[in-house]
Amino acid sequence: MNRIRRPAAALAVLAALSLLGTACSTKASDSGGGTGADGVKTGPGVTEETITLGALTDLSGPYATLGKSIVQAQQMWAEQINDDGGICGRSLEIEVEDHGYDVQKAVAAYSKISPDVIAMPQVIGSPVVDALIDDLERDAVLSFPQAWSASLLGHDAVQVLGTTYDLDMMRAVDFLVREQGLKEGDTIGHVYFEGEYGANAVKGSTYAAEQAGIDVVEQKIKATDTDLTAQVTAVRGEEVDAVLISAGPAQTASLVGVAAASGFEVPVVTSAPGFAPQLLDTPAAPALEAMLHIVTAIPSVSSDLPEVKRMVADYQETYPGDLVDSGVLSGFNAAVLMGESLKAACDAKDLTREGLVEAHRSRDQVDVGLGSPQDFSDPGSPSSKQSYIIRPAQDAVGGTAPVEDATQPPGVEEYLTSAQ
Repeated sequence: MNRIRRPAAALAVLAALSLLGTACSTKASDSGGGTGADGVKTGPGVTEETITLGALTDLSGPYATLGKSIVQAQQMWAEQINDDGGICGRSLEIEVEDHGYDVQKAVAAYSKISPDVIAMPQVIGSPVVDALIDDLERDAVLSFPQAWSASLLGHDAVQVLGTTYDLDMMRAVDFLVREQGLKEGDTIGHVYFEGEYGANAVKGSTYAAEQAGIDVVEQKIKATDTDLTAQVTAVRGEEVDAVLISAGPAQTASLVGVAAASGFEVPVVTSAPGFAPQLLDTPAAPALEAMLHIVTAIPSVSSDLPEVKRMVADYQETYPGDLVDSGVLSGFNAAVLMGESLKAACDAKDLTREGLVEAHRSRDQVDVGLGSPQDFSDPGSPSSKQSYIIRPAQDAVGGTAPVEDATQPPGVEEYLTSAQ
């Protein structure tokens, strides 16, 4: 476990973790509790001087690039807050644990840091969140997972930020109908990971397609499947008019690359976990730019939103030479939103874990300028029902360019009602 205070220290920590594969641990000597001189109730992770947050991340496994981006973005945010005087008169610290996308390591890491943190603005990995969700709820540790399955809804202490996978695929179907010429009687192929990610995504695509009179042909794959030649052959044999893919970047690159090479150039849409800008350094880049669109709860890093542009400039100054990818924006957005909830808890004079969760859930119109407004008041509902459409673009900051602003696809309210 590493307590990161300065950006330079953050880089050193990342390097050390990548070499060691695990983190060193020093327990906090005082995890807080009682009522401070300022009249604010405190609990674990809060003292008179410090608010300590936690991060369960991947710095040595398959999502190490994402983990590094999020850690650095959130550390930059913490430094900015501290330079401005902190929150509730207290400085921020972030305890980082690398689980390497290993559930057992993540469970052990949570046991290590949970006594000493008030909340976690970063938990990477659907399997990790699934394994910890009961503990997070029991311990009232407000947590923002980097996972967007609807199965994570309905928990007071666990906040999915933005749209869930099913709503993103409803948006994808709507985009294909409006902008890519799909019509009643056409067929969409949906290639998806087994597990919650894929199951939730295909639920949304199937519902939206049915409303539009479009058929869906499913192809389930494993996370270890990186050559999608067979899946391309299968959906092509079904004469599909477009393809949705709910998988990882490697699978998206394989599907689009194989399809383009065989002359099967149909529109392809994925969600945020299905693309990484590093793909634009591979032979699949021309096909990705020509065929792929991405549905995402956050805007493109190259967005003209003033707060996004400010974040990009700050990140480039703080970490010169590092790519400003979607993980940077996602991590920074999560940190800013956590900060707003901490401020609300401070205003209520209650910086206990329970007080933070209550303050967070009291907020129903939160707009920090980094994407769509968020409604945190209903744990059982997505905090936003609007998502963006972006596309790969080698010449754009972060490797993506805006296509459509955030909108809510038709039928979402009816779908959510039917899913209850």
